[in-house]
Amino acid sequence: MSTIEESALAAAAPRIHTELPGPRGRALIARDDAVASPSLTRAYPLVAESGSGYFVTDVDGNRFLDFAAGIAVASTGHSHPAVVAAIKQQADRLIHIAATDFYEPRYTEFMERLAAIAPFEESARVFLTNSGTEAVEGAIKLARYHTHRAGIIAFEGGFHGRTLGALSLTNSKVKQRAGFGPLLPMVHHAPFPHVRAWREGSGGDGSAELEVLRTSIFGRLIAPSDVAAIVIEPIQGEGGYFPAPAPFLAALREICDEHGILLIADEIQSGMGRTGRWWAIEHAGIEPDIVTTAKGIASGMPLGAFIARDTVWTWPAGAHGSTFAGNPVCVAAGLATVDLIESELMANAALMGERLRTGLQRVAAESPDVRDIRGEGLMIGVEFANHAAANAVQQAAFERGLLTLECGQASLRFSPPLIVDSAAVDMAVGLFAEALPAARQPEPSIAVSGG
Repeated sequence: MSTIEESALAAAAPRIHTELPGPRGRALIARDDAVASPSLTRAYPLVAESGSGYFVTDVDGNRFLDFAAGIAVASTGHSHPAVVAAIKQQADRLIHIAATDFYEPRYTEFMERLAAIAPFEESARVFLTNSGTEAVEGAIKLARYHTHRAGIIAFEGGFHGRTLGALSLTNSKVKQRAGFGPLLPMVHHAPFPHVRAWREGSGGDGSAELEVLRTSIFGRLIAPSDVAAIVIEPIQGEGGYFPAPAPFLAALREICDEHGILLIADEIQSGMGRTGRWWAIEHAGIEPDIVTTAKGIASGMPLGAFIARDTVWTWPAGAHGSTFAGNPVCVAAGLATVDLIESELMANAALMGERLRTGLQRVAAESPDVRDIRGEGLMIGVEFANHAAANAVQQAAFERGLLTLECGQASLRFSPPLIVDSAAVDMAVGLFAEALPAARQPEPSIAVSGG
């Protein structure tokens, strides 16, 4: 590397020049504590002021390398010029019209783009939503209406949202469900194959978990003829970044075909090019009947969708709607985002994901605290021996200028913007290596009230 390249990289590196949080950050946190719902959880005291590309700057001028991307949302990075331009142009033209009741060109164009990339050969239709949890709610309703059945099979460790229908499927942490019952009836959770293949080499293809589904759930709890849909994340997100084995997904497809059940792929976190393909389920060569998406679909603007085979859309006019979903400004951001993912970022996610996984495995090879490293593309999970170790490394990484997020019982997720280059990946690996010793010698954690 030349001196000029080294200087450029040093200038772009994370910069921490105050205590964390700094004085302005502490003041904002105090104001937030006075008015925010106590249900909010803050991983660490980041008080964001601005973002550019794969960096975030806080209110005290500290700069962080963002490998969390707002929970895999900032797919094109922070304030990508093409996305910002699309938002500004659309805001000047039209902000709202309510596409449930009227027509709007960009709404139609965006549905066409999503239908064209749907993960099934049959032609598709689309319903736009405001969020991922709304996409799940809509998919549940569509599946129930189409099949005239009420039952749903979801999976242990899965996360599908927090509204009551989606929450009924969520099975990630008990605190997300505690106190909100009764939830939807006739929802059952099957075991998910949590395969660890790097250090432990636990292997497995999901056959044992399938046996529980067939003999225990279908044999004792609910008849397949009462089940509308099986809902699965091809890669569990909040549950720990566990990819579902391809044979397991193939068997679910066979079960659905045998019993007239719809297969719903929840790709809210794993979709939109993050794994190097439009949809994570494509790695297994399996076609679902419905797919839900959100998060990275519009680079941070509130937008989601559920997409289904044309033959599934049997409900009539008025059966489902939304005032704000598919808002023209959000859709403009979505169109710009899809263009960027399709033209360059999906391929980059595959390339940089391999570099990231290899780098993380290299620096963690001598650390007994790291149990597994897994994932596809730029959706990589690092699992530790316990929650305390994972949290200690998360905090240490933050203090060194690297943003990550915990998931599952004891994992850190690396889900950076899809624009990351080799310099950013190598920088993240280096900061992770510096943070690793904290798993064995935890520094005092920074407490933030509110969760």
